[in-house]
Amino acid sequence: MNIPFLDNWRKRHDGARKTGLAGAADADPEGVAELLAECELLRVRVGEYGIELDDSPASLTALDQLVPRWRDDPEELPWLGNDAGLYLGTVLVRNVAGAHWHVWPSGQPVVRLASGREIDVVASGLDWAMSGSPELSQVYAESAEG
Repeated sequence: MNIPFLDNWRKRHDGARKTGLAGAADADPEGVAELLAECELLRVRVGEYGIELDDSPASLTALDQLVPRWRDDPEELPWLGNDAGLYLGTVLVRNVAGAHWHVWPSGQPVVRLASGREIDVVASGLDWAMSGSPELSQVYAESAEG
């Protein structure tokens, strides 16, 4: 997975340069959570609609209500979907007891729930950005139940 701002983060967290995001998640879980929460493109785009992402479940509902103008830009669509997935993961990690980021050896970030179930939030974000389904708030609700 290509995360453009990862190089800057790696400079601040030297160990990640050697071990990649998967190793960094083990060594610095709070730093990785901070990195994955940036979602800069998504925050800028929804800010244009007057929506502030506050890492709450209600903000996922607000995202679901947006007119999907990003679908008109095939170059931006996958990036926005990736950010939407990372934002969904951020909301899960910050609001669901026992939820935390886990990074597969391939570098794919997922959210691992207390039950051990893993949510591929990036795939959900991409599906949402491309088709609107499943809604981010729906994925959150189903995941929060366990």
